[in-house]
Amino acid sequence: MVKPFDTLPGIVSVQSGYTGGHTDNPTYEDVGTEQTGHYEAVQIVYDPARFPYTRLLDVFWGQIDPTDDGGQFGDRGASYRSAIFVHDEQQRREAEASKRALEKSGRFKRPIVTAILPAQPFYIAEEEHQDYYKRRIMHYRRYREASGRDAYLARHWQTERDMDMWRKSLGEAQYRVIAVREEEAPYANAYWNQNEPGIYVDVLTGDPLFGTADQYDASTGYPAFTRPLEEGLVVREAELHPEGARTAVRSRLSGAWLGHLLTDGPGGDKRHYHIQSAALRFVPLTRMEAEGYARYSDRTR
Repeated sequence: MVKPFDTLPGIVSVQSGYTGGHTDNPTYEDVGTEQTGHYEAVQIVYDPARFPYTRLLDVFWGQIDPTDDGGQFGDRGASYRSAIFVHDEQQRREAEASKRALEKSGRFKRPIVTAILPAQPFYIAEEEHQDYYKRRIMHYRRYREASGRDAYLARHWQTERDMDMWRKSLGEAQYRVIAVREEEAPYANAYWNQNEPGIYVDVLTGDPLFGTADQYDASTGYPAFTRPLEEGLVVREAELHPEGARTAVRSRLSGAWLGHLLTDGPGGDKRHYHIQSAALRFVPLTRMEAEGYARYSDRTR
């Protein structure tokens, strides 16, 4: 559970460990006996001004099976059950509201059993259990696939219902860009020659993606940028194409396709984010404070 939160804007640290049990200073082996009462958990230190608690909850729900009271995917036992440990009454209220919203959504057929519990002492896990996804990259990938986690999450969070909601809220043309990866026509899209200062946010979630201070004219008829506002909010991935391999760019939290990363940019690293207008919503500088984006005012021009 470290990777889904790691590198998001406002996340100060994510540590693996144990909590919720009745013994002090448990080890991995102790917790594995299922006799200490501990949960395997992560402790997240974050800046709520940059990444609110409600967004942490959204990310959390999107990574688990909240209907499983016997563990999670391939990991079985009480120590692997899902839970949210709250530190104050405000967190409790927001966690309970988030859980109720998930229950009402109809996304899951079985009852939501994830517990909401008061925070208890957190014991940091041994060094070999920290940042496992970074240190054992291939093993981590194989585990996620073999456990069924990725397939389960795709079935429940990338459903036809979700796609229909995108289509209805955006319209067919925008939907086909962000969901089907259909490119817009050059010089005939909303922001290819936009000159007003401001930022561009994810059209679905409002996540801040690009600023006009980093925008330039690449003579392609599409918005072009040298860097994103927050590295942690964009995902770069290999994409096969008849003309050869390319690097696709997606919005990390919504999954919307944004465009491609090219290597003919004006900076020293040659980065050129070739982005589709349909994936973006422009927030002018004059509206940024009112919409909660004032911290990015220095990334406009």
